Amino acid sequence: MTRTRVLAALVMAPLAILAILFLPTPWMAALAAAMFLIGLWEWLKLAEIEDTLSRTVLVLLNLALMVVLTWASRSSAGFSPALFQIVSLVGAIWWLAALLWLRFYTFASDHQTWARLFKLAAGTLAIVPAWCALCLIHSGNFASLGSLSEHLWLLTALAIVWAADSGAYFAGRAFGKRKLAPRISPNKTIEGLLGGLVAGVVVGLLGGWLAGVELSQIGALALVSIATVLISVVGDLFESLLKRHVGAKDSGHLIPGHGGILDRIDGVVAALPVFLIGRELLGF
Repeated sequence: MTRTRVLAALVMAPLAILAILFLPTPWMAALAAAMFLIGLWEWLKLAEIEDTLSRTVLVLLNLALMVVLTWASRSSAGFSPALFQIVSLVGAIWWLAALLWLRFYTFASDHQTWARLFKLAAGTLAIVPAWCALCLIHSGNFASLGSLSEHLWLLTALAIVWAADSGAYFAGRAFGKRKLAPRISPNKTIEGLLGGLVAGVVVGLLGGWLAGVELSQIGALALVSIATVLISVVGDLFESLLKRHVGAKDSGHLIPGHGGILDRIDGVVAALPVFLIGRELLGF
């Protein structure tokens, strides 16, 4: 399994980096929409929407929302980022609210219709704002539909999450003793979280340097990197919560050795809106 996991990562990582750096924003937006909507398909399965037709309709409704947001953002003066910014802010607020759900982890776990409704709403609040944030970061708020510098900022945001995930894994294995959330994800430890924080901040600072961050903005970038790592952990834990409610090990089996798409983007969908909002508020 480990060998398969490594081989899959060696194939996926370069392709993802090349796409982020060299695809124009419209193409990147389309590719991201496809990936995120596959993740939403898996989310809906974890929300116990077993009927294929129902899941298809719900995914198409979320796609329609993305299309409507794009259409409504067009004007004679060009592309306005306002709607995408509002939706991204809603997403960031949702992930802060998700902390309360994690605190009361049995909420909506009884397999009833009303529980599914909460999880359906959570899926849209996770996927659509993350897509909006990705588009804004990659394009520089649609200022020029993306430059290499802006593309590097998107790569930095994603690399923070990837590095934090790897750092947490290795630090947890080497030093982990105190459980972070034993009833949601028994393998996560506080030591792993701290290792992930260190790795995420280091990679965030390195990525910011490559993207051209000024020396006076290093502190702001470090702060946003910390927030990005922490909220990515919330996204990871929330997916673990969904899986625990239905007794699932993985969200799917699409990626050899890695499970489903949602297993790979759970931290990312939480992190992107927070990274975007933090970057805009602190001005780097």
